Amino acid sequence: MRIHKKGVIMKKRYQILNCSLFVALIACASPAYCDDSLSNAQKLEKVHEMYTDYKNDFPDVKDISPLEAMERNKGEQVIFVDTRNWYERRVSMLPGAVTERKFLKNISKYRGRTIIAYCTIGYRSAEFAEDMGEKGISVYNLKGGILEWVLEGGKVYNKKGETRRIHVYEKEWDYAPDGYISKMKLPGGRRIGKVPVFRHFKK
Repeated sequence: MRIHKKGVIMKKRYQILNCSLFVALIACASPAYCDDSLSNAQKLEKVHEMYTDYKNDFPDVKDISPLEAMERNKGEQVIFVDTRNWYERRVSMLPGAVTERKFLKNISKYRGRTIIAYCTIGYRSAEFAEDMGEKGISVYNLKGGILEWVLEGGKVYNKKGETRRIHVYEKEWDYAPDGYISKMKLPGGRRIGKVPVFRHFKK
């Protein structure tokens, strides 16, 4: 009898633990409001610091600030190339942006335009710009990526129109402006439902 009761207690504890883990993982997969302990100016400074560190790996890549990109987008033929993953793009993208795949499929279509690549902060887009440069195609890298873009007042869009949601990839890069909702990947390299999880790498 004692053994039976002990087994029942252990089973209940195991169920509670599983339930707690499930709730925690679902919370990680859900939208999260960014940390408001920092002002937008402080967040912008953090993004600048990270971008400057990343830029050291790509000394030959030309970059452009979000403010300059916004200004050029008013009077020039600018095309933004989003180098992020599909699950980041579906949250929001820069105005009129195309995916990396779509751009590469028909590069000649964008000839004569100012090409600006972006990602979360600027590492992946710098890799893309570097690769394009080696092929003779001039591509600017957006300083600070989509994060600096929104921190400087730039707008982002999803399929329904303008939105105040952005994918920050994970907590380390959660510097979305006040009033924005951050989306991020799950920790630990796991997959829950249709939410993909990838190993850590620079953004």
